[in-house]
Amino acid sequence: MGVATPLGMELETYWQNLLEGKSGIVEISRFDTTGFDCTIAGEIRDFDPKTVFNNPKEHKRTDRFAHLAMAATKSAMRDSGIDLDKVNRDRFGVLVSSGIGGLKTLEDQHTALVTKGPSRVSAFTIPMLISNMASGLISMEFGLRGPNMCIVTACATSNNAIGEAWRIIKFGDADIFLAGGSEAAIIPIGLGGFGAMKALSTRNSEPQRASRPFDRDRDGFVMGEGAGVMVVEELEHAKARGAKIWCELAGYGLSSDAYHMTAPPPDGDGAARAMKMSLDHAGVSPADVDYVNAHATSTGLGDICETRAIKTVFGEHAKNGLAISSTKSMTGHLLGGAGAIEMAACAMAIRDGKIPPTINLENPDPECDLDYTPNVAREKRVRVAVNNSFGFGGHNATLVVTEFKE
Repeated sequence: MGVATPLGMELETYWQNLLEGKSGIVEISRFDTTGFDCTIAGEIRDFDPKTVFNNPKEHKRTDRFAHLAMAATKSAMRDSGIDLDKVNRDRFGVLVSSGIGGLKTLEDQHTALVTKGPSRVSAFTIPMLISNMASGLISMEFGLRGPNMCIVTACATSNNAIGEAWRIIKFGDADIFLAGGSEAAIIPIGLGGFGAMKALSTRNSEPQRASRPFDRDRDGFVMGEGAGVMVVEELEHAKARGAKIWCELAGYGLSSDAYHMTAPPPDGDGAARAMKMSLDHAGVSPADVDYVNAHATSTGLGDICETRAIKTVFGEHAKNGLAISSTKSMTGHLLGGAGAIEMAACAMAIRDGKIPPTINLENPDPECDLDYTPNVAREKRVRVAVNNSFGFGGHNATLVVTEFKE
């Protein structure tokens, strides 16, 4: 596994900061936010994109979302211990996606077009901005010739990418995948677009207290940027090379709300169906689940609907023994990159027997009445974890991971 997050660029740093309840939300420093309703985000600072490509000039021909994807991928490859000379690269795929893609490139090149004319638009504009380019660049960097694609399902993107990698491996068309997602949308058009929807928190005077899932006083989500990449591998293939196995990817569920462009249905039906499908695929009873990493972005309607969906799927277990938390309270919402870094948190919760907290949960919403691990991490054995991601357009994707046993 590899991550690039507002809480750290290395797995263990990221994980320890989650357990300590630290927030990565800061005042935006990358551009002048005068006139914006929201002026805070989960920025990644002190990141040098020149360090992540074999060709040091490559960063000039690629967008920030691809830089972050490559950083997370190289961390994942180091963590995996894979010797590329000893695996079949024709059966090594890449499915690293983005919900929005090269938004910075689009904004910059449109500015060049309208202020300087078409002759000043970069020849790299299209390859820099298209969402599939992270997958393409990763395959080129490592010479990976297996299945290669990009799934764009807004904030469900990472979970769909990991889940479809699982499905392709199960179908027999690959042995290994690099799978996950990346996002870099903290730019004026991104902030302005979400701000115009009234989707963002405006608690600008208290950045670290702004993302507050399930809290009565939440007022919107906080944007984050970053990437997460998993090495998803067929079991016998992994065992044959002596791989370190974090956990078993056991189930994958997906559904559509078929309801509204941006709002979930009030009863959370689509989310519930995705969770149920993932548990069915995993052969896991709802009562056996120890932890749910909730999508919970800190929006008024979204957190309530997910709570209702969890109650539908888990019944009495939802209130008796099920630990839930939203790590977005600390990282902000990484959009297309969210599910992958949250999958890393699920895997480390299994490894360490610890549940990361939902910080800033000070006044629980009466309609959000489950155990969200408020403010302080908790020790708890985690044998089965569920990872939820839901996106605009009504896309729902849930993954189930279990403790690996020989």
